[in-house]
Amino acid sequence: MTRFDETISHDMSEDDRAFLATLREEPGLFTQMGAAFAGTMRIWTILAFILSFVFFAGAVWCAYLVFVAATPVEAIGWAAIGMAAFMATGFVKIWFWLRMNHLVVLREIKLLELQLSKLDSN
Repeated sequence: MTRFDETISHDMSEDDRAFLATLREEPGLFTQMGAAFAGTMRIWTILAFILSFVFFAGAVWCAYLVFVAATPVEAIGWAAIGMAAFMATGFVKIWFWLRMNHLVVLREIKLLELQLSKLDSN
């Protein structure tokens, strides 16, 4: 702990110290995923989560249809649709991970705001 951190910590109230302790603890993966399902983007996150399963199921179904296709042209068509579904699954997952990253960045900004407000009050 640096001298700057000690100065901030010394000037905090007990409530501020408790809040800061919760922010300093790095949340686990499942905690971060759960946090993504809260807040104003909750409905969009739930929709994206469901869509990722739908796209994945569609991609697996298309892969099955590639192997039971009667003609090569039909197999190529199902393979193209399956690849599009796999890509859509990936895009939705990227959006979800970006959402989780966004919440971590907001958490860090709140931590900095708290530290700056305490420093400013001195």
